Amino acid sequence: MKKIVYLIAFYFLTLSNTFACIGSNGEHKGIDSVQNTEGCGISATENVIVNPQILLYIIIALVLWEFILTKVLGYLNYKNKSPELPEELKEIYDEEKYAKSINYENTKYKFGLISSVFSIIITLAMLMFGGFGWLDSFVRDFTQNPVLLALAFFGIISFVQTIIGLPFSYYSTFVIEEKFGFNKMTKKLFFLDTIKGLILSSLLGGGILALVVWIYSIAGDNFWLYAWGLMTFISVFFMMFYSSLIVPIFNKQTPLEDGELRDAIQKFSNKVGFKLDNIFVIDGSKRSSKANAYFSGFGPKKRIVLYDTLIKDLETEELVAVLAHEIGHYKRKHTLQMLAFSTLQTWFMFYVFGLALSFPEVSLALWATEGSFHIGSIAFGILFAPISIIMGLFASILSRKNEYEADEFAALNYDAEKLISALKKLSRNNLSNLTPHPAFEFFYYSHPNPLKRFAALRNVKK
Repeated sequence: MKKIVYLIAFYFLTLSNTFACIGSNGEHKGIDSVQNTEGCGISATENVIVNPQILLYIIIALVLWEFILTKVLGYLNYKNKSPELPEELKEIYDEEKYAKSINYENTKYKFGLISSVFSIIITLAMLMFGGFGWLDSFVRDFTQNPVLLALAFFGIISFVQTIIGLPFSYYSTFVIEEKFGFNKMTKKLFFLDTIKGLILSSLLGGGILALVVWIYSIAGDNFWLYAWGLMTFISVFFMMFYSSLIVPIFNKQTPLEDGELRDAIQKFSNKVGFKLDNIFVIDGSKRSSKANAYFSGFGPKKRIVLYDTLIKDLETEELVAVLAHEIGHYKRKHTLQMLAFSTLQTWFMFYVFGLALSFPEVSLALWATEGSFHIGSIAFGILFAPISIIMGLFASILSRKNEYEADEFAALNYDAEKLISALKKLSRNNLSNLTPHPAFEFFYYSHPNPLKRFAALRNVKK
């Protein structure tokens, strides 16, 4: 499981598309008091700075705007495929494999469209008919403690969301991925992963949420600063220990055994002055035939993890080229760079979040009877969506730049053609879409598409 668990906290804080996280591409997804206005039943309160009814309309408009944006981008990408094998792809695909990759992408697109339409309907119903306000009133019947309120509120949402999303996840795994030969997961493992994920989210996510709400209840105007400091610490902690603490819950990791591959990796790492003692193999093949490798941690905790499927698919020199790329990220300081960027993003998010929570109207817009952390965070997640998209674009641009630089490092210090060969095999085996629409690629791709990487690698001068 590649999920980065330290993002659970952000999930709780910016949970917006409440029931809509089923197969979507990052789509973000009232008021009961003394007097109600006409229309949607929003109350008119005294001394309001922002009219809650107008704020609700803005929230609904933003949900619809983001839904339309993602669907337009998805449609452009769906139509951006040639039925004939393009000339530039002939070095990767044959006619049969190319047709299979198109079928795979189209099947995923149509399934994603169905699930996202289902999601947006539930999200809009929750917003328009006061679902969040009702749930807030329900949990208040049991407790008035702000920490327990938030835990109960988000716990119920998370549980219901998991139950609703389960059939979609099951279909994606055991129908779509199975049909195209990727799924290796048993039904027992699928449900075991679901249960483990719920428990882990409850313990880790719930613990972090409780700390953040507690800080909110005692810190006053400085809440955002303390919460940002806490989240920065947690982010660094999990960057250091994610592979050793979280991954073993879902996967078995074993040190790469002595032999030709380990010797070749050690020889290269010594050549570039990269001390590497922690090389692990993960049993990714028990879930999928897709291959991957990743680098985690820094300092003495840095490690490189190779999927067993990657070792099976690639030759030794190709594997070393992939490792050279991963080492390139470390040597070019990309890990620290992305950490700094993420920390800055989190600082800004918590600052704006703190401002938003100071206005009870933000909670009242979702049919709550009073301002609260948990309702306010739902509304904030939606209102913050346009800014989040912009920051995500910058993060993707930076990530793509870093991928080019890591490729360049591998080309200069090892072998560009071996890396190209490895990328070709990975693209072919994973049925990758190698001709995405430029707009879709700009919004969603954290890596340049392989054809662009091949061109850049071949232009590297040693």
